[in-house]
Amino acid sequence: MNKKVTTLTIKDMKQQQKPISMITAYDYVMAQNVDEAGIDMILVGDSLGNVVMGYSSTLPVTMEDMIHHTACVTRGVSRALVVGDLPFMSYQESTEQALHNAGRLMKEGGCDAVKLEGGARVCEAVYKMTEAGIPVVGHLGLTPQSVHQFGGFKVQGKNIEKARQLIEDAKALEEAGAFAVVLECVPADLSAEITKELHTAATIGIGASNQCDGQVLVCTDLLGMSGGFRPKFAKSYADLHSTIVGAVQSYIQDVQSREFPAKEHTFSIDPDVMKALHEQK
Repeated sequence: MNKKVTTLTIKDMKQQQKPISMITAYDYVMAQNVDEAGIDMILVGDSLGNVVMGYSSTLPVTMEDMIHHTACVTRGVSRALVVGDLPFMSYQESTEQALHNAGRLMKEGGCDAVKLEGGARVCEAVYKMTEAGIPVVGHLGLTPQSVHQFGGFKVQGKNIEKARQLIEDAKALEEAGAFAVVLECVPADLSAEITKELHTAATIGIGASNQCDGQVLVCTDLLGMSGGFRPKFAKSYADLHSTIVGAVQSYIQDVQSREFPAKEHTFSIDPDVMKALHEQK
């Protein structure tokens, strides 16, 4: 299917119970690759703080960082629906601030929708955004911008009060106009229950359940690009870390042995030019 994916496409996929595929991307080349592969949605996540910028959390990521990377991604995409993440403290102060920064991310970043973390407390902002023509994806469960409040990266909704709160927050986001909700590190049965409770908003799981309407993974986890820590919920479909390290080691050896560049990698010059050059010395 080469037709551009829109919010209506995602809503239709939920109704048809057709699973939705989503992946993160942070640059032009990765965006081109995953778009060509046929991905439905691309998230330019504030996880770029960890993956691209080397921070220990997403908290230092700025609006300028998100606009820059979102614009890089959108230039590489022709089909997928691109969602730009609103970073920490770009929407928490007021509804006006949230609307302003969501507008910036769409206008300057070129994305098709924005994502923000939180439940009932952000619903007024979600409503204002959708009213202004800005499609919104919600994010519940383990919301990385609140990691210090949670006391670390922990599964959410494991007791009755918190489980009920997640269900109510998801329903509130849908009512406010969100067309999709990411569920991160939510127990499988609870994720399935939330998915049943939502009638129009698609659930996108990450460390949640295959009963969600769709799934999202971080591109570097999916591709096995890091030799370090990998979350329990991440499945690697390649081992590019070993491939990249091996390729660079081979390059180093060829440089040191002068096997690279070989004749086929170089450019020639007319011998008469070189002769004339030597004669002028």
